[in-house]
Amino acid sequence: MQIAGREEEFREYVVTRGPALLRAAHQLTGHPLDAEDLLQNALTKTYQAWDRIQDRGALDGYVRRAMVNINISQWRRRHLEEYPSEDLPEARPEAEVCGDVHEQLETALRRLPERMRAAIVLRYYEDMTETEIARTLGITLGTVKSTMSRAMAKLRGELAGDPCRRAGSYDVANCPESGEEGL
Repeated sequence: MQIAGREEEFREYVVTRGPALLRAAHQLTGHPLDAEDLLQNALTKTYQAWDRIQDRGALDGYVRRAMVNINISQWRRRHLEEYPSEDLPEARPEAEVCGDVHEQLETALRRLPERMRAAIVLRYYEDMTETEIARTLGITLGTVKSTMSRAMAKLRGELAGDPCRRAGSYDVANCPESGEEGL
């Protein structure tokens, strides 16, 4: 493919699909500036592989998969930079109850683990089927279903204010009336 035609085709793709991809990136990162960086990195990888991508209908999947991979790599790098210390950070006061459901949902999504957040974003924001999510994330269909189920339970608990179901904080000892063990 000629360079000018390749660049024009890529530019047209970015203009057409950019806003939807940016929304997906924002849901993965939880921060608008990080989302822009993530999308830029994913589009760079896509541009480098543009000639190798035969099926132009699969471009969104390619870019989304690149965003998920890059986001996970960045997340792992950040966690390697964190070291334990003897001093505890200052406790932040609980945020006031917000009447804006969208803000509460964004906060709850940010608290989900990476795979859960990616599955929720792909299913409900990008309207992918469970099979497409499994293919995009490189996991089995059963893993998608269980991940989605657990993520939805955590989101419901977070939005309902249930401390037993908050993302990353399920503790059977603190919720004896639930009768559930080891979620």
